[in-house]
Amino acid sequence: MFNIFKKSRQEEMPSNQLLVAEPTNRINPVDIPENIFIEQDTTDIDKDRSSSTKKIENTIELLFDFLDKNHENKGYEDALMNPDVKHLEQNIEALKNQLERTIRRVKTFYEDFIKEIDFHIDSRGRSGMVDIVDELKMKKGIAESHIIKVREMESEHRNSTGDSQGMIISYTRGFMNGLSAISHHTILKRF
Repeated sequence: MFNIFKKSRQEEMPSNQLLVAEPTNRINPVDIPENIFIEQDTTDIDKDRSSSTKKIENTIELLFDFLDKNHENKGYEDALMNPDVKHLEQNIEALKNQLERTIRRVKTFYEDFIKEIDFHIDSRGRSGMVDIVDELKMKKGIAESHIIKVREMESEHRNSTGDSQGMIISYTRGFMNGLSAISHHTILKRF
C-alpha cells in the first residue's frame, strides 16, 4: 500500500551531505564542510587575533601579577630536582633579581609615559584643547601615583619587607615541602 511510515533513503543521511548521482545510478554521499553553509561569528575570531597580538604593557599590573604568583610549586619541584640548600638560596636570589628587573621595566615604562604625556599636554595646550589637556593631566596624575607605588615597593624589596616577601616565603615553603616529601618517601615509608 502506502509507504508513509518508511523513511526514505535521503532522510536517513546527515543534512550536510550532498547526493551525487553516478553513471551506475548509485547514489554516493559527498561530505561538504560546515563553513560553506554556516557563517561563523567573526567577533570571536577577531577577539582571538587581538588577544594574541596585543602588546603587554609594563604597567603596575605586571608587577602585581609577578608578586601575586604562587612560587610554591616551583620550589617544590626544584627541591625534588636538587635538594641542596645552596640551590634554595640561589633560586631565591634569582627570584629577587627577576623582581628587580620587573620593577626597573615598570619604572622605565612610567617615566617614558609621563614624558610622552608632558609632550601632549604642551602640544594640545598650544592648540587650545582645554578638555584634552585636562584629561591628559588626569592620566599623568594616575601615572605619577603608580610610579610612587612602584618606588615604595622597590624600597620595601631592598629592605626585605612588604609585598616582595610573599614570593620568597612561598618559594621557600614549596622547597621545604619538597625536602619533606623526599624524606617521607625514601626513609619514613620503609618501616
